[in-house]
Amino acid sequence: MTNIQKEIAGLSAAEKFELIDTLLESLESEQLPFTSEQSAELDRRVALHERSPSSAVPWEEVRSRLFKER
Repeated sequence: MTNIQKEIAGLSAAEKFELIDTLLESLESEQLPFTSEQSAELDRRVALHERSPSSAVPWEEVRSRLFKER
């Protein structure tokens, strides 16, 4: 196991989610290639959202639920 894997293993669940959030944010500026299947799924989800935008849950609310102490 590498040092970074050991460090990650020692994190709490909330800290791991925070790490995931940070990593995803760091990828936002990078252009990632999508397969045709992934592109089709994204198109499907966008169309679904456009038909019913009120069904979406804002990221802040999802994140708040994830990090809420239980």
